Amino acid sequence: MKTLLAYLKGYKKESILAPLFKMLEASFELFVPLVMAAIIDVGIANQDKPYIVKMCFVLIALGIIGLVCSITAQYFAAKAATGVGTGIRHGLFEHIQKFTFTEMDQLGTSTLITRMTSDINQIQSGVNLVLRLFLRSPFIVFGAMIMAFTVDVKAALVFVVTIPLLSLIVFGIMLVTMPMYKKVQADLDQVHLFADAVPDKRADNAMRKARTYAQSSLMLRRRWGWRTVKWQRCGMI
Repeated sequence: MKTLLAYLKGYKKESILAPLFKMLEASFELFVPLVMAAIIDVGIANQDKPYIVKMCFVLIALGIIGLVCSITAQYFAAKAATGVGTGIRHGLFEHIQKFTFTEMDQLGTSTLITRMTSDINQIQSGVNLVLRLFLRSPFIVFGAMIMAFTVDVKAALVFVVTIPLLSLIVFGIMLVTMPMYKKVQADLDQVHLFADAVPDKRADNAMRKARTYAQSSLMLRRRWGWRTVKWQRCGMI
């Protein structure tokens, strides 16, 4: 893990700004229920149409600002994730170049292809998800619970029960799927090995057909060449 984090050193700014803008987006989303409560309690209760219109513009502004923050966060997260993936790919390629032929044969072509493609893509996607959701998800979950208590205490008690329950379910799914993911990675090596073997078989079949055709052509030339010489001797040509 420390080795992977070393590739983020060149993207410190992006690694800070991406979660920050995601937290800003979540903050603007959390203000939406408060604005809706104000519209109902003040605007609709007092039949104050100008106040309702003003709060509607506030909702639109919150949505636009949240969208801008989300796009900005996605830009910085994608930039950092792509840079990390590129750095890991270059480092891995340089490391593979130092292998001997014996070490390459022991690891296998399929394993090296999987490490260079699928594994690095998974790391790149993981960095992108962490920068976007690692801080946003807890912030919006606990922020929503706090905002719910400011609106209605009895209704907010539902969050107190569901948040720990959902956390247990999520971590349970992670514990179950992690061994499955390892098995999928092992099977993926076999898929790449089979994919590499298929073109070789096709090439062998093509070479075998070409060799057979060349042998047949040579036999025909010899046979017809002998007959041509015989006919020339007989004066037929």
